[in-house]
Amino acid sequence: MNVRLTLAASVALSALTSPAFAQTAPESSSERKDPSPPTEQSEIVVTAVARGQNVLDSSVSVSSIGSKAIVDLAPRSAAELIRQIPGIRSESSGGEGNANIAVRGLPVASGGAKFLQLQEDGLPILEFGDITFGNADIFLRTDYNVARVEAVRGGSASTFASNSPGGVVNFISKTGDRPGGSFGLTAGVDYREYRADFDYGGAIDASTDFHVGGFAHIGDGPRRVGFDGARGGQIKANITRRFNGGYVRLYGKYLDDHSVGYLPNPVLVTGSDSDPKYTSIANFSINRDSLHSRNFQPLVSLDGSNNIRTFDIDEGMHPKVAALGIEAKFDVGGVSITERARYADVGGAFVSPFPASVTTAQAAANAIGGAGSTLYYASGDKAGQQVTSPSSLGGNGLAANVVLFNTRLKNLNNFTNDLRASKVFAFTGGEATLTGGYYYSHQKIDTEWLWTSYLTSVEGKGNAVLLDVRNALGQRITQNGTVGYSASFFGNCCRRAYDLGYDTSAPFASLSVDLGSLSLDGSLRWDFTRAKGRTFGDGPVVTRDMNNDGVIVPAEQLVSVLPTTGAALVDYKTDYASYSVGANYLINNSLSVFGRYSKGGRANADRILFNSNNVDPATGALRNDAVAVDFVKQAEIGLKYRANGVAFYATLFDARTEEENYEATSQRVFSRSYKARGIELEGSYRSGPFNLSAGATYTDANISRDNISPANVGNRPRRQAKWIYQSTAAYEQKSFGLGVNLVGTGDSYAQDSNQLKLPGFTTVNAFVNVRPLQRVTLSVNGNNLFNTKGFTEAEEGSIPANGIVRARSINGRTISASVRFDF
Repeated sequence: MNVRLTLAASVALSALTSPAFAQTAPESSSERKDPSPPTEQSEIVVTAVARGQNVLDSSVSVSSIGSKAIVDLAPRSAAELIRQIPGIRSESSGGEGNANIAVRGLPVASGGAKFLQLQEDGLPILEFGDITFGNADIFLRTDYNVARVEAVRGGSASTFASNSPGGVVNFISKTGDRPGGSFGLTAGVDYREYRADFDYGGAIDASTDFHVGGFAHIGDGPRRVGFDGARGGQIKANITRRFNGGYVRLYGKYLDDHSVGYLPNPVLVTGSDSDPKYTSIANFSINRDSLHSRNFQPLVSLDGSNNIRTFDIDEGMHPKVAALGIEAKFDVGGVSITERARYADVGGAFVSPFPASVTTAQAAANAIGGAGSTLYYASGDKAGQQVTSPSSLGGNGLAANVVLFNTRLKNLNNFTNDLRASKVFAFTGGEATLTGGYYYSHQKIDTEWLWTSYLTSVEGKGNAVLLDVRNALGQRITQNGTVGYSASFFGNCCRRAYDLGYDTSAPFASLSVDLGSLSLDGSLRWDFTRAKGRTFGDGPVVTRDMNNDGVIVPAEQLVSVLPTTGAALVDYKTDYASYSVGANYLINNSLSVFGRYSKGGRANADRILFNSNNVDPATGALRNDAVAVDFVKQAEIGLKYRANGVAFYATLFDARTEEENYEATSQRVFSRSYKARGIELEGSYRSGPFNLSAGATYTDANISRDNISPANVGNRPRRQAKWIYQSTAAYEQKSFGLGVNLVGTGDSYAQDSNQLKLPGFTTVNAFVNVRPLQRVTLSVNGNNLFNTKGFTEAEEGSIPANGIVRARSINGRTISASVRFDF
């Protein structure tokens, strides 16, 4: 479907109503506010509602984080910011992206944000938030451009956007309606990273505003990797022309950034599965170090055309985005029409080492070359020399069998269009709003998996080295640290290519009725998805002289190639309906109660492929229609109170979720259902210069059906804690400000078998701002001040014999100092 046809169809449906995307309308009073506490509600809700509403009048659960709070908290990634929102479990251990994000007990069976949509200015960053190695947050950066972040949790999101039944998190940009700007310089005090931010906006004339901003940075990043893993930046700009009854806004974004993608690292676990103790391995801090290293080179593999090519470990997570969009709002005969459209050219790469196993260095050598094998340094200052004491290698005597996830994100381009029309009319003493519209998106998924296998030491501070193995006869088994030019530690799997396109079309309608104290609303969305394309792989393993020296070593007998024929086809259609009904009763000007029931769907994308039980490779048709869409049913009832500087919100929720998924690292297929129920609490108090905000969510979740592993039924889903919580206390005066922020989680299980526990943890963050001169601010921000080890996931389901578990921990303590000039 081309753009012209999309717009024509949208106009034809303009008498219907639209599930609302987040708005950035200049007339919205919320855009002119700057809420400081992370959980303080904006006066007007503009995300995922049919039109802007006061918080107490809306039957949705919404939270807002203002731009000042973002600067004060200085999150090192979008995931660290999102974890400040009640009800959302954001596993902020992957770096600048690649976070696992879930809401209200909805599962994270594999990775990414499957049931939660991340948006910028009301449109999705990617149509699917869990594209393998292309999670939506990889392509998102927080900087001075952000006016605020709004998050809607719960079933109302089922009809407010496609493929997001769990919720919507919307990053809303500044538009220049508040003139002025800032320039800031930030440096890591106990970590190496340097950053510059700027933004400026204002009026061009009486009817035209503009805003421009961005950032650039360079350094290791929060962990010691020994190279400039963090480098690049972003620039965003918009211009808004206002006229009677509306506005037109053009905006653009260019992002070209590198950051380290942190995957599981080795940690020593003692005690028992039910009462484990996690400690760092000698010479390797689990929350300060990574298997990344300046010595992890060269990276030789076959590219997507099966040509020999060298890659770089410092490419890391490399998002490249060039986006251009338009937003317009105008009235025609009493009908308010809103149009949003954006085209984003999206690509890049994901390069990061994953430890398939970690063991003693000598045992690793013997497993590769046989008994009596010897080790040699393959990189670093001692390259070519024999490792004379494997038991002390790297200060701990360990070696890691690493599969390098080298994924080329060739094309994740997407076009998104949302057109809607709303009309307000009198209705039995009150008023009603009818909205309708049409949504269309095209999402490309063109990626290549070029994985290879290495042997490396386990050392911190970016000092790990690649290792070569020679057998007892002195014959070379590996080549420059390469064990196989394939994922040999994964059974030579995963030499793959995806070339897919997904078209999503969705007419939608909503009706809301305001009868004074009582408001009612209902909405319906019908999504039509067309998947078309092909996949190649898993590739055959061949012999090839990779260094062209005329000698074939065993590593060169493990060369995976992408097949050039015999593509598995993908060619199917699916559709599903979503609905949501809600009611809100305003008891008085300070207190309201609400209830909502919803059913929403999420169309599955690339993660159901490479499984012939799901899609027929010969025709591309679905063999099992049930795998195409996962449904979420949610019920919620809540209370909202706000008066005299005090705000309190409580929501009871019940969610039932279907899940069809696939995990690339473990090669596991998921086919199951979940139940989750609990309560979400959020409150704030403001008195003069002091404010306090807090949130806590209790979730009782279990696996209610498992078609693959029935023994898991009744168990708590992996990594799902019963309690998550956050709190911020801040004091602000004209000349200085300070604050303390706590973020925590209870115990959870590493895997669905419910054996090995991931201990609960609390991190303490703080900030101090001093203004020695007008418009000059000196700041010190500390994240994880007490250097807490907080584990968000682990590969092992129980403690192995050697006690070494592969786990992801949050980053350790990072303290930054900055100076900001406002003008």
